[in-house]
Amino acid sequence: MKDLKKKIFNVISIGNKDDFISKAFDYFIVIIIFLNLSETFLTTFEELSSYQHILDIIEHVTIYIFTIEYILRLWTSDLLYPKLSRGKALIKFIFSFYGLIDFFAFFPFYLPIMFPAGVVAFRMFRVIRIFRLFKINSQYDAFNVITDVLKEKKNQLLSSCALIIIFMLAASLCMYSLENEAQPENFKNAFSGIWWAVSTLLTVGYGDIYPVTFWGQAMAIILAFLGVGMVAIPTGIISAGFVEHYTKAKSYNGAERPLQFVVSKVTLNHPWKDMKFKDIILPPGVILSVILRHGEVIIPTDNTVIYEEDKLVLGSSDYTDDQDISLARIDIGTENPWIGKRVKDLDISKSEMLLMIKRNKNTIVPNGSTIIKENDGIIMFSNMSE
Repeated sequence: MKDLKKKIFNVISIGNKDDFISKAFDYFIVIIIFLNLSETFLTTFEELSSYQHILDIIEHVTIYIFTIEYILRLWTSDLLYPKLSRGKALIKFIFSFYGLIDFFAFFPFYLPIMFPAGVVAFRMFRVIRIFRLFKINSQYDAFNVITDVLKEKKNQLLSSCALIIIFMLAASLCMYSLENEAQPENFKNAFSGIWWAVSTLLTVGYGDIYPVTFWGQAMAIILAFLGVGMVAIPTGIISAGFVEHYTKAKSYNGAERPLQFVVSKVTLNHPWKDMKFKDIILPPGVILSVILRHGEVIIPTDNTVIYEEDKLVLGSSDYTDDQDISLARIDIGTENPWIGKRVKDLDISKSEMLLMIKRNKNTIVPNGSTIIKENDGIIMFSNMSE
């Protein structure tokens, strides 16, 4: 049963391009989502009422698939959060963002069965299923990039939004003062111009409320020009955030310094497997620059999950090359004279040290009595300053 749960989890989890079944499931869910959304739109056309029975079949089939998928995700939630207990993992998934999206993708369909009254009101929840499209990304979690940028720039965005609100209130008050006498039915009080101010400053311009006096029109022209700048402020902040995000891995404290990189492959028992980047603990001075996943290069963000078979490119920012030391690997061939000898009997200098032995898939930390065998890979440390 554990093996079955593991296989199902790997299939319904997005991100494994080498697994044909997992990849096929991703495409299958995308098709089901678009079928469900298409059915939702087509049911609003009276001209297609003769095909309603076909649309009903599509709706029932897709909803049942969403329901089964949600049940499977509940069942495998302990694999999604391996550090939590079964109950805590279940609760965390249910109340997670994507857990709620999965739930609302199918649950409103069953509400009319339980509560026959208010069917029309319940159908509005079906719009939520469109957010499932954010999950269909096996290479890179683009939605997390957006949320990370918004988190990094939240203070600037809040300041710009506060400025826009204050400006709208001021514009409403000014327009009331200029237009109240000319058209009291549209500008009854200071807050009556809020709708006009929003549509003008945000460059929407519905035209249902507009100034008719000379000074009111002059003020409207000025506010329309200012509205372009008001919209550009948060847009510029978000654009700058994206630029900073994608150039972060290419710069280090504004100065160019050499980094020593190593590549570590995530195996089945790797301690970072299935963990989010923000939850791993790196040694001081070590950075995780990129993740190599099935030929794709991924710049990790806080919510990037590390999967089995990933290759982690680790760099040391404190690397210097003035220590006169070196590491080398020696592969023990058939005719090597070290075969059968103990480590303490090897003819090596005092400045050299045998650090470890790679034997088959095992890593051995040797002692003096460890015997060298054919096909061993020996990691040697040399201090060339001695």
